[in-house]
Amino acid sequence: MSLKQKLKDDLKDAMRAKDINKRDSIRSINTMIKQVEVDQRVELEDSDIIKLIQRGIKQREEAIAQYKDASRDDLAKIEQDQIDVFMQYMPKQLDDNELEDAVRKIIEQTGASSMKDMGKVMGAAKSSIGESANGKRINEMVKKLLG
Repeated sequence: MSLKQKLKDDLKDAMRAKDINKRDSIRSINTMIKQVEVDQRVELEDSDIIKLIQRGIKQREEAIAQYKDASRDDLAKIEQDQIDVFMQYMPKQLDDNELEDAVRKIIEQTGASSMKDMGKVMGAAKSSIGESANGKRINEMVKKLLG
């Protein structure tokens, strides 16, 4: 089943269950998908949808930071609840040990030896494990291993 179809089915289930948070979160994802498809006149694949969801998660994480700075924990909670729903549609995320192993292999493959090679490692890492870990986590791991 495609990710688009899963979103459609889950939206129906959320509406039946009167789960407002899940319903609104899925509608948000569908809006992002529709906007790109209409603007670019393309049919998005699952990998493209995952990238959109990652972007949505990043936007919500930034919003959470701003809400916490403004002492608006109520709004931060709403954003966190949406992130939790978004994560249900992401591939399994790597834990720290798996991420470290994957980044070590990439460093060996690229022949990186210092922080000067970080761009090369980051490019290879984002293309191979970018769906299983966000860029911030990858970046931190690369710095840790090359630093």
